[in-house]
Amino acid sequence: MRVLITGTAGFIGFHLARRLLDEGHVVHGYDGMTDYYDVTLKRRRHQALLQSPGFTATEGLLEDRARFDRVADAAAPDVIVHLAAQAGVRYSLEQPRAYVDANVVGTFNVMEAARRLGVRHLLMASTSSVYGANAETPFAETDKADTQLTIYAATKKATESMGHAYAHLYDLPTTMFRFFTVYGPWGRPDMALFKFVDAILDGRPVDIYNHGDMSRDFTYVDDLVRGIRLLIDAVPERPPDGVVEAGDSLSPVAPWRIVNIGNSQSVRLLDFVEAIEEVLGRRAIRNYMDMQPGDVHATWADATLLHRLTGYRPQTGVHEGIAAFVAWFRDYYRK
Repeated sequence: MRVLITGTAGFIGFHLARRLLDEGHVVHGYDGMTDYYDVTLKRRRHQALLQSPGFTATEGLLEDRARFDRVADAAAPDVIVHLAAQAGVRYSLEQPRAYVDANVVGTFNVMEAARRLGVRHLLMASTSSVYGANAETPFAETDKADTQLTIYAATKKATESMGHAYAHLYDLPTTMFRFFTVYGPWGRPDMALFKFVDAILDGRPVDIYNHGDMSRDFTYVDDLVRGIRLLIDAVPERPPDGVVEAGDSLSPVAPWRIVNIGNSQSVRLLDFVEAIEEVLGRRAIRNYMDMQPGDVHATWADATLLHRLTGYRPQTGVHEGIAAFVAWFRDYYRK
């Protein structure tokens, strides 16, 4: 199988590419290497992937449609997995235009390439943030999700709608994943686990928002990537009679589906911090703060549909996942 992955220098794209390469597939990566966070970390990820003869990569922005089209044509993929995006909920309060450019315009260019090449399956990353102000948990794919609280979440919801339109118009099989608080080795420096571990080891305070009264469905990256890999083979089909089974997010008018990928367990933020302290053998200096604009109180994935489609459920516990991240962090940063 030939796979084009956008965002291979990023956290999730790197892990997915490595898994596919280990299976013997041919992978071409496309990444913009923007300076949202340490570019050195991104380049180290690509360097690791380039040790495999099945991997090649191109640096470029998704907004550069002509460049991306040339790369897509040369890659001749069977499958496109679109993971590249401008990430970060809080950064979207400072630089909203970056999210429109990368997430909306960039995704449009990916969809156009997928349509033109007639790929077998287009898979694109969304986020649990699209559930926004939804209060009923766990979140299910069939829940209404129209109350996004940040421009980041709004751009991701827009890509879901765009993907549906293309799937309907061009019979382009499309799966959208909604990720839930992914963490693990090679994680981004703006992520909570990375910031907490770095601060605790340096003796600096950690910022704990809403005074710790928050919870998240923390999903270990290997579990997430296994879910993506299995969903590559779960190609959605347009229902011939427009009838969809209860609990399935498959569109009645398009080969398009949304799938949550989460651990199906909502963990209190303070319990997460305590698990980090246990793994490090150090106490955190806690700086309790008010809720940040755009944050939600809790996330919790209903991953029933993922299990129905693939037979798989993410299952790595937070203590095990944190320990794996800390081992990588200490090795990478020599701390």
